[in-house]
Amino acid sequence: MSDTARERRTPPAAATLRSGSLGTADITFFVVSAAAPLTVMAGVAPLAILLGGIGAPAGYLVAGLTLALFAVGFTTMSRHVKSGGAFYAYITRGLGRPVGIGAALLALIGYNGMEIGVYGLLGSTGKDTARALFGTDPPWLPIALAGLLVIGYGGFRSIDFGAKVLGVLLAAETGILVLLAGGVLVKGGAHGLSLASFAPDHVLVSGTAVVLALAFAAFTGFESTVIYRREARDPDRTVPRATYAAIGFLGLFYSFIVWIVIQAFGDQEVIAAAAKDPGGLFFSAITAFVGGWAADLMHIFIATSVLASLLAFHNAINRYTLALAEEGVLPKALGRVHPRHGSPYVAGVMQTVLGAVVVLAFWAAGADPYGQLLLWVNTPGMIGLFTLQLLVAIAVPCYFRRIRHQEGALRTVVAPVVAAVLLAGAIGLVITHIDLFTGASDAVNTVLIGLAPAVFAAGLVLAWWLRRERPLVYANFAAEPDEQDGPGEPAEFTASAQQPRTAKESTES
Repeated sequence: MSDTARERRTPPAAATLRSGSLGTADITFFVVSAAAPLTVMAGVAPLAILLGGIGAPAGYLVAGLTLALFAVGFTTMSRHVKSGGAFYAYITRGLGRPVGIGAALLALIGYNGMEIGVYGLLGSTGKDTARALFGTDPPWLPIALAGLLVIGYGGFRSIDFGAKVLGVLLAAETGILVLLAGGVLVKGGAHGLSLASFAPDHVLVSGTAVVLALAFAAFTGFESTVIYRREARDPDRTVPRATYAAIGFLGLFYSFIVWIVIQAFGDQEVIAAAAKDPGGLFFSAITAFVGGWAADLMHIFIATSVLASLLAFHNAINRYTLALAEEGVLPKALGRVHPRHGSPYVAGVMQTVLGAVVVLAFWAAGADPYGQLLLWVNTPGMIGLFTLQLLVAIAVPCYFRRIRHQEGALRTVVAPVVAAVLLAGAIGLVITHIDLFTGASDAVNTVLIGLAPAVFAAGLVLAWWLRRERPLVYANFAAEPDEQDGPGEPAEFTASAQQPRTAKESTES
């Protein structure tokens, strides 16, 4: 047979994600951008100051330290579990397939909720920016739909393209806050610089619980570092470094910037200023200490901050969808990777369509883009991601009890157990103060709180169905490729150890 004929009969290799594309800085850009530092500071920090007093900066440090403890066990396990499924793979390894499949469904819904709701914030922020800069009042829907197209295109392009875009946008949003900080420090604040914010009598007050709830929410998205493992250079080193870099940066930066804005008004005056105009607190500060032109830039960079967050979450969702399609849990078509860009483009198209449907549904119902689309869709997603973090923290010691390893007890038992206790407390704080996140009635809040456990329960039902009707898919769920299995990997989770259990399943596969 001729070489030409042989080439015609040989099917082309399936396109895959671009391995080795991302370094530590690239992954850090993705996860820090997802947290949207400028948006969190200008939009949420004034509420933390108003309700928690001048001790609010300490709350962000406490949240950062808690998540750093979580990251100890999280990143240790990342060296042993290579699956692209991230959260659900870790939970499956530690707590079993039913819980892992429930976690997979919760992750999919949680990340979608975190992203789709933010299109409401984009529409609202776009209106505010147009009003502040041009005195116009455009409708929010075209802004949100334009954002959907921009983010869809960004997800369609290669992952390194996305990393470059996020690097620029993140530099802009953090740069404007650094500019504010420089102005306040150079001029010595309103009445001189004070460290009263970190004094125990200002930190341990009745509003501390509220500050902590808001602070934990400000870190949402940092855990997505492991989603990019397959595209990372030297992932055993890159992923942990990016995780710690993201947590360290966010914790210190948030605390510092909240302290800076307190100094801009003064310890005695800042709470009254936050009560009078919480949305304008940061704009007033930067106008006074830097200039009106800087306030105009801040309006623009808040809009780009929201876009950066959307792109980061969009890429994370696409990779979760890709992983679940490869598992056989979602339709196989969603697992297609673009041959040129190396992106999970079909998953991206579906995610964009889903976002458009939700946005249009809220618009048709006459809903407010911020008070309802953002808050009502975002909050269940946030609770879902917190729940996944808690399950991972519990899964870490359970996993390391089952395998042979050389990791220390501090990493595999002590840190994750302490983190689990603290994360459970954080979830309790968020649920207890859910009205701060939604501004909704008790009935709506009850539904929003109940969505995460309902989705998880649906995942348990799905696991039961898969075990009964598609046993091969169930048996291979979160299995490691043979060549990546460590010497201590439990045989039940290696792909080669699984065999079809029924003739029907063999035919289907």
